[in-house]
Amino acid sequence: MNPVTFHAPQASADALRLAAGNAAFIAGGTNLIDLMKEGVMRPAALVDINSLPLAAIAPTAQGGLLLGATARNADTAYHPLVRSGYPLLSAAILAGASPQIRNMATDGGNLLQRTRCHYFYDTAVPCNKRLPGSGCSAIGGLTRQHAILGASQHCIATHPSDMCVALAALGAVVHAGSEQGERRIDFADFHRLPGANPERDNTLLPGELITAIELPPAGQFAAHSAYLKFRDRASYAFALVSCAAALDIGPDGAVRAARVALGGVAHKPWRVAAAEELLLGQRPGSAAFDACAGLLLAGARGHGKNDFKIPMARRAVVRALEQAAAGTIDNMHAAAASAGKEPL
Repeated sequence: MNPVTFHAPQASADALRLAAGNAAFIAGGTNLIDLMKEGVMRPAALVDINSLPLAAIAPTAQGGLLLGATARNADTAYHPLVRSGYPLLSAAILAGASPQIRNMATDGGNLLQRTRCHYFYDTAVPCNKRLPGSGCSAIGGLTRQHAILGASQHCIATHPSDMCVALAALGAVVHAGSEQGERRIDFADFHRLPGANPERDNTLLPGELITAIELPPAGQFAAHSAYLKFRDRASYAFALVSCAAALDIGPDGAVRAARVALGGVAHKPWRVAAAEELLLGQRPGSAAFDACAGLLLAGARGHGKNDFKIPMARRAVVRALEQAAAGTIDNMHAAAASAGKEPL
């Protein structure tokens, strides 16, 4: 049994001070506690941030929306301003985990969840993400869940989040604070590809705390967005492939702006600006969408058991863009109907 010291600070300054050394912040704990039980993560101290004033969801002066780090996933998905201005985010959150986990999991914690690679969770086998330099058991092993893009010889794990795929497509900004001050991190720069250091999932510095996630001004993509998730079962399953697609279609029917992000295929949500630019000025259609998918997946490489992900991802991009072009579905009512109850 590993002893753990527990702290519940009431002020941000105290939380940041306590985070020095081998400590971990905890809010919902839906991933961290599992990792501690398996012996994958062994922090000497837990710093509970639930008492800090980080749960608000509020408009910004620039017309965007600020999601507090400890806002719960369910509260975010059902928030009126998220539903109306960022339906893509609502759809992605509701596609993830289960209602019970969404009620507990936090927005900041969602960004920090770690890969669900089975070799990462199995402390009896080598894993460079868990123990740098020990080797990657997934390479040459069971790779059904693993990366087809951005992988390295050191790691082929994927990031498991649905929410992060939508945040990548929307161009969110992460707010982080430490004893040295505050900084903003573009979402595209927040998560890392594995390279030679797969143990580093993101670009947070030691002791930094996510305080909020900022969404850009609402409205541009609200009318034409879709989140599509391919998985082994209808609920409580991580994506084999997912796609967040958003279009801004002008009065003439041509695409004025496009965002496409893939999940389940890389160490981070996968976007390629050039693939999105292909759609600009074009009328929505399968040919344009397929060209976008081809450029988005350029360089994709399977590892045997996950070769199927390449054609699956291509079809996911085309289908998600087709759904987005047809118009955003009211995801709240769709989710409620499938559960047999009214949305909140």
